[in-house]
Amino acid sequence: MKLYYAPGTCAVSIWIALHWLGADFETERVKLGSYEYKKINPSGAVPALDTGDGNIKTQAGAILSYIADKYKEKDLGPDEGLEDEFLFNQISAFLSADYHPAFWPMFGPENYTTSRDEKDLEKVVEAAYKKIDSVAIILDNMLEGKTHIYKNKRTVLDAYAYILSRWLSKTPKSWTEYPNLKKFMETMENDEEVQNIIELSTKEI
Repeated sequence: MKLYYAPGTCAVSIWIALHWLGADFETERVKLGSYEYKKINPSGAVPALDTGDGNIKTQAGAILSYIADKYKEKDLGPDEGLEDEFLFNQISAFLSADYHPAFWPMFGPENYTTSRDEKDLEKVVEAAYKKIDSVAIILDNMLEGKTHIYKNKRTVLDAYAYILSRWLSKTPKSWTEYPNLKKFMETMENDEEVQNIIELSTKEI
């Protein structure tokens, strides 16, 4: 398998999860939105995972579910049973549809207004900070009494929540200010394998 990624993006969560799963894979750093990369993923976004079947897989949440199921014996996906699977999918959907998108206006305010006035762009970012805080509070509540997001069991979703939450350091309210999230993040920060991947993903090529 080959994972296409860009430094600091949610694609790094796939890298972490694949490593946890003991998968045989390689990585390729790409330039977001470039002509060359759009030949692989027309949206120009990461992650993209080439599994060798001629079908490039995209969308972080979907890829994480796919690889957790592909390496089911590693037990990094949901427990068996309808309710447990629903809980896993509910958390994944929250990360993909609520938490992740909340950051987009912060990173690209020009995409959320027709104005190019600097003050208007600043207002977009300020509104993003408010939305980010609201979803971070929800995540913090989900982590109460836990150091893993799903049933206090390590799953691929931990990697996703971790990479997204690192972005909070770019806002006025860092992850250190959410008590339950702080414990979760510190657990991940103390994982040497995770930190090695963070370092590798940011190396210049």
